Amino acid sequence: MKLEFHPEAELELIKAAAYYELQVPGLGDRFEAEVRRATDLLLEHPEIGAPADPVLRKLVLNRFPFTLFYSVTSDVLRIEVVAHQSRRPGYWRSRVDR
Repeated sequence: MKLEFHPEAELELIKAAAYYELQVPGLGDRFEAEVRRATDLLLEHPEIGAPADPVLRKLVLNRFPFTLFYSVTSDVLRIEVVAHQSRRPGYWRSRVDR
């Protein structure tokens, strides 16, 4: 299975890692490693995330206040959103509404 990021989700990941890195050197790298750990797990077990709606599933990160929203097809796991849990709920909904 192939891993893809929605362009805005990729930007959310980059911005969050940069923010954490400014707070504490090395924390941005740890954030990226946590996302990598989560995506590796999802690639192995795509059904592990809780259903978020008929198309999306979600996985809450263990060490950071973020949730990955993703979709799965037969050959692609696509991270649609890297959402901070304190940001306004559903801000990203228009990007994934089909």
